[in-house]
Amino acid sequence: MADIKPFLCIRPAEGKAADIAALPYDVYNRKEAKEAVRKNPDSFLKIDRAETQFEDDIDMYDDRVYQKARDILWEMFEKGEFIQEKKPCYYVYELTMDGRMQTGIVACASIDDYADGIIKKHENTRAEKEADRIRHVDICNAQTGPIFLAYRANAVIREAVGRAKERRALYDFVSEDGISHRVYKISDVSDIEKIQNAFAEIGEIYIADGHHRAASAVKVGFMRREKQPSYTGEEEFNYFLSVLFPDEELMILDYNRLVKDFNGYTEAEFLEKAGEIFEVTQLDGARKPQEKGEISMYLSGTWYCLKIKEKDRSEDPVEGLDVSLLQNLLLNPVLGIQDPKTDARIDFVGGIRGLKELERRVEEDCAVAFAMYPTSIQELFAVADAGMLMPPKSTWFEPKLRSGLFIHAL
Repeated sequence: MADIKPFLCIRPAEGKAADIAALPYDVYNRKEAKEAVRKNPDSFLKIDRAETQFEDDIDMYDDRVYQKARDILWEMFEKGEFIQEKKPCYYVYELTMDGRMQTGIVACASIDDYADGIIKKHENTRAEKEADRIRHVDICNAQTGPIFLAYRANAVIREAVGRAKERRALYDFVSEDGISHRVYKISDVSDIEKIQNAFAEIGEIYIADGHHRAASAVKVGFMRREKQPSYTGEEEFNYFLSVLFPDEELMILDYNRLVKDFNGYTEAEFLEKAGEIFEVTQLDGARKPQEKGEISMYLSGTWYCLKIKEKDRSEDPVEGLDVSLLQNLLLNPVLGIQDPKTDARIDFVGGIRGLKELERRVEEDCAVAFAMYPTSIQELFAVADAGMLMPPKSTWFEPKLRSGLFIHAL
């Protein structure tokens, strides 16, 4: 049973949402974040990445940075740039990209469901990345970036969302990247009860994106329980901010690989090795893989299709992923990439940047590029259901949720 509850949302005042909404904190480096805030001083990045308010010689993990984030957040609230609902509500968050729409329920999920495995993960987290967001959440006393969750589509939730979208949107704007954002409120007691009960009957919820934010929010909750032994379980720190999307509406893009050298082989020798492992066909030009089991490879101005042989395919949820097969059949034994998490010779490029980016990188600083067929949401569910973990950089979700539209105070 998943405990997905409505909450007292803090959100932008009317007319402020488009300026405040920002991409997640971790899609920017420090220089990019600072430039984004310079161009838009209202951007929520000034809270999510408060080092943008300091000179570059101040460490981004300095105590003053987190205190600045807290100060800016609550000063904006005091000035009326953010408002808080009078009663707990759900929200509908609709994003449209290239004509394709996905609609999620904004709510709070239980830290106990995360700890008990009802909310399932498919990636490991890194302690240093968790530590940053733990401090940010704890010092701000609020969760500012929603976790992207997925669930198997449910008719009751679908109907409630449809009713909400018949009303006037709270926010309706198009961001700089062309993504349309609409937000609706669900305050009707009957609809709230139906949604809450429907989620309670769903056995599994999955983290699609935001593993570090989820782990950090959960750890803050357990830290606060230790400080407050008489907790009831109803305190806000027992829940974390989420947007939950039905599986049928989600799209995972390819997450592609670049390798900087041939590990001592000549190009001709490398191509020969690849031909021993895969069924290799030269392509007339750039082409994405057409189905699972195909990989497009680019080197020296030429594209090739690598088809995984039937004997090498696997029914194992992890070993059967195309990214795993590429790693285990070619990247490790031939190119010497033993650990893609730490090897500086491999780089990863999200499919949103297209094949032209792979060509550019090979011409500039890499030897070979591999364009992958996207991992499916069903594959993600299968890995998580088996209690297993995906290889790094297996999934790229688009569009990205904006921070600053929904805030959950602890």
